[in-house]
Amino acid sequence: MEELIKEYALGYAMLRDAIEGLTEEEFRFKPAPDKWSIHQILIHVTDSEISSTSRLKKVLAEDEPTLISFDQDAWTNNLGYDLLDREQYLLLFKLLRSSMQTILDNLTTEQSERVGVYVDQGRFTFKQLMEYRIEHVRNHLAQIERVKKAYHDKQLTNFKK
Repeated sequence: MEELIKEYALGYAMLRDAIEGLTEEEFRFKPAPDKWSIHQILIHVTDSEISSTSRLKKVLAEDEPTLISFDQDAWTNNLGYDLLDREQYLLLFKLLRSSMQTILDNLTTEQSERVGVYVDQGRFTFKQLMEYRIEHVRNHLAQIERVKKAYHDKQLTNFKK
């Protein structure tokens, strides 16, 4: 659990490193009409963090609470992600992660095994939920790298024309 908590604490810095030096054009570039821009990815990661922080706390505080998923595409399509302030969202992500740190630093083995239940996915321990939070950021960091590569490939193609 210790390694999970360490990586969880690094999530904000990892996101910051991934976007260091990007132009606004790079942030807004979509590799395909149905794909997310880096800007949208960052808003999504924070919206997911808002929901997951609440879920993590519920699992620690309540006995086998019901956990609710959210429709990420509906949120992206209907909440005007392109209009939202990415810096505010990154700060919110940082605050959410840091707000959990004292709780995580004092987590017991018994607490890490507490369970929450998704109606649509089944039972998960706190530890499994933490693993998912880590994996979620890793997956979106990889997605950011793919979008950056697609942007640079497009620029190279345009340059050769």
